[in-house]
Amino acid sequence: MLGFVVITHSTALKVKCTISYLNAFPVQIQTSPLVLTFGLTDPVGAIGIQADLAAFAAMGCHGVSVITALSIGDTTGTEDVQAVDPEWIADQARVLLEDMPVAAFKVGHLGSIETISVIAEIVSDYPEVPLVLDPFATTLPDQEVDEEVLLALRELLVPQTTLLQVSLDELSRLAETWREASEESMLEIDAAQLIEFGCEYLFVTGVPGDAHDVTNILFNSDGIVRTDSWQRQAGPFIGAGNTLSATIAAMLANGLDVPEAVFEAEEFTNAALTNAQRLGMGKLVPDRFFWAREPDADPS
Repeated sequence: MLGFVVITHSTALKVKCTISYLNAFPVQIQTSPLVLTFGLTDPVGAIGIQADLAAFAAMGCHGVSVITALSIGDTTGTEDVQAVDPEWIADQARVLLEDMPVAAFKVGHLGSIETISVIAEIVSDYPEVPLVLDPFATTLPDQEVDEEVLLALRELLVPQTTLLQVSLDELSRLAETWREASEESMLEIDAAQLIEFGCEYLFVTGVPGDAHDVTNILFNSDGIVRTDSWQRQAGPFIGAGNTLSATIAAMLANGLDVPEAVFEAEEFTNAALTNAQRLGMGKLVPDRFFWAREPDADPS
């Protein structure tokens, strides 16, 4: 039996209207690299999600976000943090990732073993996507991070990390999860151990050096990849490290290799600090859009 499709006048009219609608609103081709950040919300926009999105945009990327916590704070610092249910974190991420391709991950505030586990499970499904981990960006004053949280971080997320960014003090805290109490902390030994746990690159900021400079060192399995020193600027600042890690993530999303991405991010962060703004009565906030206020400036 032959089948026939009968197109009525009303059906033809609907098809015609649909075609007209699609022609009026053509599909837009997405060209900006997408970077997915996990982190907390900051009322000031100096750290966390808002700071990440600004840095991504400055680097020509479009940022999408998964909120891990809500914070109370101002330019003097963070006063309190309210964690988001891990199931909500998972749902936020899965819905986004099923809808759009992501060129890089950036992971910030974690807070709990449950949050670490959820994020680790999600990013494990995308092993080809570079991941920048900056887990100590938001710590409350005098707050001690639970050793079990640090252990979960080391075992679940560090092995999946393209670049882990920590200060010298933060590296020492992580090293306490494998060092004996009697062992002395040594930068290169601790760095080599973290690399052995599976981290591809370790970026240590604020390494001791000339008092007038800020020195950062990038490590990989071969040892020191690069050492960069920048003139220390008058602060104090809030959000400098956040700007650095977010910009690295954006540079990786743009296709740069890690050493080049680190240098470009350092250069951009230094310029953002040079143009830092006093938004309140506390610390200075990096201006991630300084270049937009300088006609001849180029953010790259």
